[in-house]
Amino acid sequence: MKYATYCLLLMLGFLGLSVMGSINEYVFFAGFVILQFVILATAWNILGGYAGYVNFGVPAFIAVGAYTAVVLFKSISAPFLVQILGGGILAGALGLGVGLLTLKLRGIFFSIATVAVVFILETVVNNWRYVGGATGMQLTRPPDLWFFDSYTRMLFFVMAVLAILSVSIARYVQDSFLGRGLRAVRDSEEAAECSGVPTLKIKLIACTISGALMGVAGSPMPMYLSYIEPASTFNLSYSIYALGMPIIGGTSHWIGPVIGALLLATLQQIVTVTVSNELNVLIVGVLLVLFVVIAPEGILGLIKKWKQSSK
Repeated sequence: MKYATYCLLLMLGFLGLSVMGSINEYVFFAGFVILQFVILATAWNILGGYAGYVNFGVPAFIAVGAYTAVVLFKSISAPFLVQILGGGILAGALGLGVGLLTLKLRGIFFSIATVAVVFILETVVNNWRYVGGATGMQLTRPPDLWFFDSYTRMLFFVMAVLAILSVSIARYVQDSFLGRGLRAVRDSEEAAECSGVPTLKIKLIACTISGALMGVAGSPMPMYLSYIEPASTFNLSYSIYALGMPIIGGTSHWIGPVIGALLLATLQQIVTVTVSNELNVLIVGVLLVLFVVIAPEGILGLIKKWKQSSK
C-alpha cells in the first residue's frame, strides 16, 4: 500500500513536470532516455538478475517493439498507446519463443543464442521495404498532444508511467513464488528441480515478461526520434547498457537496476552534452570493471556492507 502511494505521488510529480512550460525542452528529451534505461534495466534483471540467465539479445526485443509501433502507425494509424501495447505483446511473444528454443541451454550457450536472434531479426528488417529496409524511414508525428505543450513532453510523461509500471511488475515478481523460484534456479537449477520447482515454466514466464517490458521500452522510440533505421535500433550497445545498469546498482533487489539506470543514464546525458557522445560506451565499460572488481554486488552491496560495519 505504501509503495502504491509513492508511485502515485511520483506519477503526479512527472505530470506536473511535463506540463510546466518554463523548463528547457532538452530536460524532457534526456529524461525520456533515462526512463527508458530504467525500464530496460528492470526488464533485463527479471531474467538475468533473478534467474542468472544473461540475455544479450536486448536489441532484438527493443526493435520488435519499435517496428511493431511503426507498422501499426503506418498501416492503421493506430493511437500511440495501441502502438505501445502492440509492441509489448509481440516482444513478449518473441520472449516466449526464444525461451522455448534456448532456455534448455545454460551459461554462455544461452547468451550466444540470444545474440543470434539479434542478427536474424536485423537481417529480416534490412530486407523489409515496408518499414524502410536498411535505409530506414522518416515518420511524421500525429498532431494529438493530449494536454501537453510539445510531443517531447508527452513522450516523457508516457515513459514515466511505463517506468513506474515496469518497476512495480519487477517488485511483484521478486516477492512472488515466481521470484523465489527464479532465485532458486540461479543458485542451483538441479536443486530447484529436485525441490519441485517448475524451472522451465518459471523461466519461460520470466523470459516473456522481460521481453514484453523491453518491447514496451522500444515502442515509443520511432515517435521520439521521428525516424527509424536498423543500424541504430539493433545496436548491441543496448545489451551492454542493460547488463551494466543492474550490475552497477545490484541485481539482488528490484531497486538495484533502478539505481544503476538513473546513475548511468544521467551520467551519459551529462557527458553527451559536455564532452562527447562517443564516450558513452567507454563510461559503461569503466564503471563495469570498477564495480565487478571493487563491488561485485553493486551499490546495494556497498550500502549493505556500510550498514553492517556501522553497527
